[in-house]
Amino acid sequence: MNQIGFNLVAIGIFSVTFFSLLGPWLHISPVIPAVTTFAALGLLTLDTLTWRGQGRVLLLDWFAQQDSSHRQRVLHHEAGHFLVAYLLEIPVTGYTLTAWDALQQRQTGQGGVSFDCQDLDTELQQGTLSARLLDRYCTVWMAGVAAETLIYGSAEGGGDDRQKFQTLWQQLQRPFAECQQKQRESVLKAQESLREHQPAYEALVKAMGQRLEVSECLKAIH
Repeated sequence: MNQIGFNLVAIGIFSVTFFSLLGPWLHISPVIPAVTTFAALGLLTLDTLTWRGQGRVLLLDWFAQQDSSHRQRVLHHEAGHFLVAYLLEIPVTGYTLTAWDALQQRQTGQGGVSFDCQDLDTELQQGTLSARLLDRYCTVWMAGVAAETLIYGSAEGGGDDRQKFQTLWQQLQRPFAECQQKQRESVLKAQESLREHQPAYEALVKAMGQRLEVSECLKAIH
């Protein structure tokens, strides 16, 4: 759960506690916080069972999008994925910057940059994965964290990227410690690429900020 999520949970707990303790003094029926809590838990359960948590993702993302600094972080994060994928010749098929955009494109979660992973899927199905292909995808997955760290000094996003990384490592049946080391190496490789192509990165951030099509974003890089 991100910081926005923690803040909303804290506000909810505080509100219920406040009305429960001070309700009688304020002449507020104790039924109100009870009904509110029951309704919130019911909606949470319905969202989990029916929509696989997508409603919660949309709500949290909507709150986060009210913060312009958060929007800029997301933009720089996704531009990092986009540019490094392009440099490593992994085709970019699309991108989204909000959970609502992702839902409209029939994607789950908060969206992000989409890639053509056919070569990766083919090798995994065959039970083999070349070191070169592994390096390419690992670097692309950690490029968002690399971009955030370069621009802001630290990364708030990247949880889904690390999960992809770990899932792949489990498929390959490799030690977890080796996974962590590979993540660090991949971040450094991505940062090196972003520094080397800083003008292209800045142009891409501007293009993606204008919600241009992938083809137009590619033109901005050149």
